[in-house]
Amino acid sequence: MIKLKQAVIVEGKYDKIRLESLLDATIICTDGFAIFKDKEKQKLIRRLAEKKEILILTDSDSAGFKIRAFLGGSLPKDKVTHAYIPDVLGKERRKAEPAKEGKLGVEGMQTKALTDALQKAGVLCEENTQKGKRVEVVDLFEDGISGGANSKQKRLALLKKLDLPQRLSTSSMLEMINTFMSYEEYKSAVEGLDFDE
Repeated sequence: MIKLKQAVIVEGKYDKIRLESLLDATIICTDGFAIFKDKEKQKLIRRLAEKKEILILTDSDSAGFKIRAFLGGSLPKDKVTHAYIPDVLGKERRKAEPAKEGKLGVEGMQTKALTDALQKAGVLCEENTQKGKRVEVVDLFEDGISGGANSKQKRLALLKKLDLPQRLSTSSMLEMINTFMSYEEYKSAVEGLDFDE
């Protein structure tokens, strides 16, 4: 596994699945052009840029470049790194036909092409950027954020307090908590949380 200090922005869930087998990093999907209207996700990406910096890794077709330009233009330039995959003609295994431009996307790239793209972008990193104890699933359970009678309301209240999107799954929320705050900051947020909000 390659550890990255940057959060990685990709277009779709299959790109994310492909990279999860290769990278130890926070990976966020734009859901294609949906990012243009999704203010919550834009806000989340801006927060990630402030905290961790961003690596944009979109497909090499025109849609990928439109998404890349949109994100690159809405974030501080010193917080964004671009990684580019090569133009490779073909189709992904799960698709019946090639994409509109006939190029493979991130999901269809061989591992060497992906690692070469990361190396050219200068982002390969082996250091562990996480310091101290991490928040685990058991902490969420013990604090009533998951697995309990009122856990949904408590989770929504915590997401609101942390200014995170309400639609985050429990696992995505856990990943964001460990990105944005220490274990102690999490415990403080939960202790000071008014679940009647």
